[in-house]
Amino acid sequence: MNDWSQRMKVEPKLINPQADDCARRLMAYLCDAYGKRMLTGQQIGVHATPEMDVIQRETGHYPAVGGFDFMNDSPSRTERGSVGTDTALALQWWRAGGIVTFCWHWNAPKDLVDQPPDNGWHRGFYTTATTFDIANAMDDPSSEEYALLLRDIDAISGLLAQLREAGVPVLWRPLHEASGGWFWWGAKGPEPCIRLWKLMYDRMTRLHGLHNLIWVWNGQHKDWYPGDAYVDIIGEDVYSPARNYQSNVDRFRQALSYTNAAKIIALSENGPLPDPDRMIEDGALWLWNCTWYGNFVHKQEERETVVSDQYTEREMLKKVYRHPFTVTRDELPDLIRYPLHHP
Repeated sequence: MNDWSQRMKVEPKLINPQADDCARRLMAYLCDAYGKRMLTGQQIGVHATPEMDVIQRETGHYPAVGGFDFMNDSPSRTERGSVGTDTALALQWWRAGGIVTFCWHWNAPKDLVDQPPDNGWHRGFYTTATTFDIANAMDDPSSEEYALLLRDIDAISGLLAQLREAGVPVLWRPLHEASGGWFWWGAKGPEPCIRLWKLMYDRMTRLHGLHNLIWVWNGQHKDWYPGDAYVDIIGEDVYSPARNYQSNVDRFRQALSYTNAAKIIALSENGPLPDPDRMIEDGALWLWNCTWYGNFVHKQEERETVVSDQYTEREMLKKVYRHPFTVTRDELPDLIRYPLHHP
């Protein structure tokens, strides 16, 4: 356990030496909280977004972390008529006192299979729904495919720049779950995916000046780790069986094993909530959780959206949101003025 306790002491040093104060203040708070508290978190839906209000009605609290997605901002979706809404929603969330995390279900830039229902264009982030080849694209920087990767990164950078201008730090979790292979960015093994991660980091940081990002890597396997210089925080996505409130300590230990450096570990996606008492007992001290949207949280009853007991029962939801170990939005400090750590 001794080396564990050392690993829980993380210096609030971001990989980007030019990081904005807003990101440095958030990281300072996260490092102060790590190992002592877990921030509650919730992903919002794509078409309807009742999650936050359902949780607040049931528990009296909003989650500390709001999860958003640039899915509908992918150029191969917008050219087919989709409209991204999450940048504006994330800005509102930050202004209401919450922390913002973004993932990106990146629709492949081209070569969509477009065969509904399972492989329609709207499922173009899945390996089965596109013939786009990340290995070929990364091997040939003069190719159309490579140029389209840059186009897409630039499109999302424009939205992240809007958040930067508004002073919003973002827990940025791109290229998630790569080792699973079910998304096109993970379909050709670790090497091209790691190269894409580094390309995205360099382009977003150097070209676009996105110094408000805290980089959350969520590759889920040691072979896919791009290196300590490219990762601020490690996230694991864990979907336990329904109504199983285990701490997921095995996955916490797995995340610790990716590097010898002290990095914060977060439960970047979950189905059922982990029981805070079990987390403390097992030493699975995830810094935040982010429950996935839809029926993980709510269901329709007649004309009303209510809490669903399917994955996390009402009583456990209340327990988690009212537990002394967890942090809800109303308990967050003023992150705009949070003290910076000075070495």
